[in-house]
Amino acid sequence: MSWTARALVAATLLSAAVAAAASSPNSTSSHPAGGHFLAQLSQWREHYLSDDAPSSSSQQAVGTAGISVRRHTVLSWVLASLAASVSSAGGVGGGSLFLPILNLVAGLSLKRATAYSSFMVTGGAVSNVLYSLLCSTRGLIDYDVALLFQPCLLLGVSLGVVCNVMFPEWLITALFSLFLAFCTAKTCRAGAKIWRAETAAAADSHGGHKVPLLLGGGLPLPGQVVGGEGEGSLGGIGGPVTVGGRARFPWKDVATLLVIWVCFFLLHVVIGDKHGKGVIGIKPCGIAYWLVTISQVPFAVAFTAYIIHAKRNKEVVQDDEDGKAANSFATKTETLPPLALPLAAFVTGSLSGLFGIGGGLLLNPVLLQIGIHPQTAAATSLFMVLFCASMSMAQYVLLGMEGIGEASVYAGICFFASVAGVILIGRAVRKSGRVSMIVFLVTAIMALSTVIVTCFGALDVWTQYTGGAYMGFKLPC
Repeated sequence: MSWTARALVAATLLSAAVAAAASSPNSTSSHPAGGHFLAQLSQWREHYLSDDAPSSSSQQAVGTAGISVRRHTVLSWVLASLAASVSSAGGVGGGSLFLPILNLVAGLSLKRATAYSSFMVTGGAVSNVLYSLLCSTRGLIDYDVALLFQPCLLLGVSLGVVCNVMFPEWLITALFSLFLAFCTAKTCRAGAKIWRAETAAAADSHGGHKVPLLLGGGLPLPGQVVGGEGEGSLGGIGGPVTVGGRARFPWKDVATLLVIWVCFFLLHVVIGDKHGKGVIGIKPCGIAYWLVTISQVPFAVAFTAYIIHAKRNKEVVQDDEDGKAANSFATKTETLPPLALPLAAFVTGSLSGLFGIGGGLLLNPVLLQIGIHPQTAAATSLFMVLFCASMSMAQYVLLGMEGIGEASVYAGICFFASVAGVILIGRAVRKSGRVSMIVFLVTAIMALSTVIVTCFGALDVWTQYTGGAYMGFKLPC
């Protein structure tokens, strides 16, 4: 049995154990050692979280915002910066790493940590996108894939949030652990395949100077000029058309994405959060509530149909201003059915909403499996995460979130840390010529997230179980 199969079997057994513990009769004597350990860990966690207010001898006011700086707060800043730099370099939002840091180290409640995490993911995604647009001469963001993903991704998130309310905690934890273990194994295998291809390319290269390691038997890297000596030429795997070595900014595509964002944001503002709290106070589970919720389906279908139609016209009508140039959509997804990417986006968004995490942890593996270049997959993933995370952040602000100043500090830390991480990883990739290190970085983040989610998810399930909480399915409202 391979190590991948063993990992999946272990995750399955662990998920079954969690489910069995949640559904078995309430008896603490059947597992005395495990129950005692989990009880002590739960008591320590509750005691730590109850110590949220700093003592007068250890607090220090910063500026006029009244943010109290404690030793735990400084430590959480350091850990958040490290998590942001690694996550951003791997094309992952980092929400699965931010939540444990905010909850356990900073001492924030899980509800406030979730709100802060949306600020932090937004800050990291903004810096990554700005770097890709302003500082990188190679077009790393694949706007065609982003356009095809975004409507169905947002629709899937809405469905996933409804399922998150209905499903019991033990089932969500079990599904999340199993799914993350599966994605980790698949991503690691993809990284190993790319590593072998890079090694073969290096072995076949000749000459005294170092040449870039290419993927797929000589396919160009993002932004690499091919097919002619003119300034207008193909921008590599998953990259837009470049002019003079710099990516041409697709204003029309970005404007379409902004329109999609505004439409879904207005619908989410009207609906409110999963607890029924909205700006206009619409009655949860009322007729108006469900009409607005269901209206997201025609919006997503209409936007997706328009985008597919526009891309087909773009393939037919060739732009001859700077010579014949193909786009990334034609070069990387021409072998896929037209609805393959929207369906993949819908499934990804549904799982993201169900598990209560940002889409980056799931988007990046999906893009890698499609065949997108690792650097392009990382940049495109965070570009899409920016729209999802900023929507959640804006909704928290409109709903009267507390601690906006402190959350903004965390967002600023993640902004600068993400830039540093992208620059360092970019230099390492250029120096070594191996983009597979990005894939292995994503694998490491997913593996760490699997451990964190499984452990603390099991702890939450055990706390609910021993507290006599209802462990079955619930109504959506």
